[in-house]
Amino acid sequence: MNWIEHYRSLARYNVWMNNKLYRLVGELDDAERRRDRGAFFKSIHGTLNHLLLADRTWMARFTGDADRFSSRDASGKVIEITSLGQELYADFTELSREREKTDADILAWVDQLDEGALSRDLTYLRSGTRHSYPLWFAVSHFFNHQTHHRGQVTTLLSQMGIDPGVTDLLVLLWEERRPL
Repeated sequence: MNWIEHYRSLARYNVWMNNKLYRLVGELDDAERRRDRGAFFKSIHGTLNHLLLADRTWMARFTGDADRFSSRDASGKVIEITSLGQELYADFTELSREREKTDADILAWVDQLDEGALSRDLTYLRSGTRHSYPLWFAVSHFFNHQTHHRGQVTTLLSQMGIDPGVTDLLVLLWEERRPL
């Protein structure tokens, strides 16, 4: 199995699904996006914020570039992360824009990955505790985590009577192979 191609496919899937979800969620008014629906991060907006926060946290670990993957407020000041449920961006348009930037960074990072890097350990501190995993395992977790929370958003949308459409990875691959 070629792990690099697998992760590139997952990165493209990440962009495809985020674009699809943000388009649907963008049609909701702010009150609907923020309504507490009993999800882990309460609302659709809260879940999307968490996913961006987690993706940036992992990308900082993967690249060693915490500054590049810091979230910033309108003045450019770094937003200090205090919890996994923290709201990074209250404005949905800003959240969408930041999501697109991070997705582009993920694509670029995965594109430069090599098999040798995947076999090395990723070591980082979280809440003062040292963690170490093979990079391939951490990257697999990263993409699995995205799918987990996007699945929550699609469930919330479905409960609202909004059909998110097919979300299967295979559909992306079919679309990529379809002749123009």
